[in-house]
Amino acid sequence: MNLKIEQHQVDGVPVISPRGRIMFGDEANTLRDTLKEILNSSPRIVLNLSEVTYMDSGGLGTLVGVYSSARAKGADIKLTGLGHRIRDVLQTTKLATVFQVYESEEQAVAALRAGAA
Repeated sequence: MNLKIEQHQVDGVPVISPRGRIMFGDEANTLRDTLKEILNSSPRIVLNLSEVTYMDSGGLGTLVGVYSSARAKGADIKLTGLGHRIRDVLQTTKLATVFQVYESEEQAVAALRAGAA
């Protein structure tokens, strides 16, 4: 598997940082399971994709699925750290209008905290 997932907290908000490739199969399943587990204890997550080197359609589908499930339960996921390639994919697929993307972890956390207030 070419994916490692790190996590830390910023102002009480979990920040998940996958490193490597998010592809259909083990990588996408691991990311999905990790995000769902964290969403069970926190309704807000920042997903920092700055260390993601590649994402295929399976990885993108996983993000969409987890995001949709989270929103249906009243939870929220903000994205940050989008590299040029992933940003282009989100633009091309029109998913840039679905996900809320921020330039930094701090901005994403601030948006989540403002939304919770």
